[in-house]
Amino acid sequence: MKSTLGRSRLRDIALACDVSISTVSRALAGQKGVREDLRQRILSAAKHVRYPLPTMARGSRIAVIASKAAMTDYSRTQFTWHVLEGLKSSAAAHELEISLIPLPDPDENRAPLVEALESEDICGTLLLTVDDLQVLSLVAESGKPAVLINGDDPLMRISSVSPCNRSATRLACDYLIGLGHERIAFVMRPGRLTIQRRLEGWRDALLEHGLACPSDDIIEVEDWTPECAERAIGDRLDKGTLHVTAFLCAADSLALGVLSALAARQIHCPRDVSVMGIDDLPISDLLTPRLTTMHIPARELGETAVESLIGLTEGGPHLVRRTELACRLIVRDSTATVT
Repeated sequence: MKSTLGRSRLRDIALACDVSISTVSRALAGQKGVREDLRQRILSAAKHVRYPLPTMARGSRIAVIASKAAMTDYSRTQFTWHVLEGLKSSAAAHELEISLIPLPDPDENRAPLVEALESEDICGTLLLTVDDLQVLSLVAESGKPAVLINGDDPLMRISSVSPCNRSATRLACDYLIGLGHERIAFVMRPGRLTIQRRLEGWRDALLEHGLACPSDDIIEVEDWTPECAERAIGDRLDKGTLHVTAFLCAADSLALGVLSALAARQIHCPRDVSVMGIDDLPISDLLTPRLTTMHIPARELGETAVESLIGLTEGGPHLVRRTELACRLIVRDSTATVT
């Protein structure tokens, strides 16, 4: 009976799409020889009649397009390393192969990237820390399932998985305000939309508590290295233009630089000033003092992205969606009550 019902549904799909049953079978099995637009039409018809659609086949290959920012971060702070570990673990559990593709600069030849996106061997794409709108357009136009990790598509063409950056910073500021801090500097490197959302969370908290958020309390650095943060904070301290009791840093690496700048000037943390990071990298628990921070679920970002990509391969119409993972407060020794 089950076999007869399945055959009947295949026939319904074939009639709806004006193709043969064998074409429907090849399309649903992901086999070659079916135009992509026709395959999508068949998948849509199959979902309409509730035909059980296969998910991404074991042994399939997915492309992971990683920006240079992500790979630089990989070697510096290991945030990307944790994301990739989660991604690889989930892919291995589903017996999926991974092809890592470095993202070329805008002025570099993008033919290899286009070739990879068009390859029949690639059944889906994950984009790691990619903000390039042209690349996002190429991926969207490829028609293949895709998920953006640690970012999102402003035009909502591609699904994404990221930490809830705005709420994470809001929670961090709420904690510092609860300790009595009313002037909280925000240390950041501008450029990425994800960091802009962390800045918005800083403003949200201060305004909600009726506190000022002057632009002078936003300290921009040139790069995400501790050295850049140490120079920027040290310069402001030496000029006497910093009048804050706490520093909230958009990354643990910047918090490390702030701690170094304070220590070099015999400013005690947390007795004189509190310092807080965002990431919860392993080094944050080894600093002196141990760093209070917001835990970003990096490994879970990779795992969730793979699961989302597999879900997109079920075929038929689907909604592009943004998935944000909650972050949690990790209290250690670098923050204290204002005295």
